[in-house]
Amino acid sequence: MREFDGLAAVVTGGASGIGLATARHLADRGARVASLDLRADGLPEGIDGFVADVTDDAAVRAAVTAAAGRLGGIDILVNNAGIGAIGTVEDNPDDEWHRVFDVNVVGLVRVSRAALPYLRRSKHAAIVNTCSIAAHAGLPDRALYSATKGAVQALTAAMAADHLRQGIRVCCVNPGTADTPWVRRLLDRAEDPDAELAALEARQPTGRLVSAEEVAHAIGYLASPLAGATTGTVLAVDGGMHGLRLRAAP
Repeated sequence: MREFDGLAAVVTGGASGIGLATARHLADRGARVASLDLRADGLPEGIDGFVADVTDDAAVRAAVTAAAGRLGGIDILVNNAGIGAIGTVEDNPDDEWHRVFDVNVVGLVRVSRAALPYLRRSKHAAIVNTCSIAAHAGLPDRALYSATKGAVQALTAAMAADHLRQGIRVCCVNPGTADTPWVRRLLDRAEDPDAELAALEARQPTGRLVSAEEVAHAIGYLASPLAGATTGTVLAVDGGMHGLRLRAAP
């Protein structure tokens, strides 16, 4: 048997990037998988799509209920839906601060809240939140984005404590700069996309971007029943960016 056989997983933001890679990874390892995203078309075979905007509580509750009905419950929730923001504290107006927090933080709360009644019935319940290196490393021009991801990391620890005795594990994965559609759109808008890509790659000790599949494998580990003693954990998938201080190459 595969380790996720018999388990049902819901992945938000599952139509592209890290979310799609995660949905595929879990399905390949035996899970029944549903994607909650702004679109439900174009998903690979074996992944059910449900439309939901995580800023709309009624839509989230309806989509989670429909997904649970289709899958026969929910054992795993991957809170991956999120948006980015560029700028210092001077650059983003109040409405953008509210919008990004509404998606990245309160959206996670809405989906978790809707899924918890199903997770409490599972013998292998796990929530994995997609956080970021920005939660604990100061990055230029990412003030708003970093603030939301710092909140996600703190919220992960609080949720892990709150739901431990209900049998629900809660962890987060902190990717470095990942090769996702959002990052590629940022590069396309740069004055010199090649130079910007080189700078992002050089920022990570491995000298390259993190792949969506690498993040998906980390999420799969944290979600797995084989990781039953792992909760409240922050797993960095950042090419060593958080912990390593390398000397310059000779």
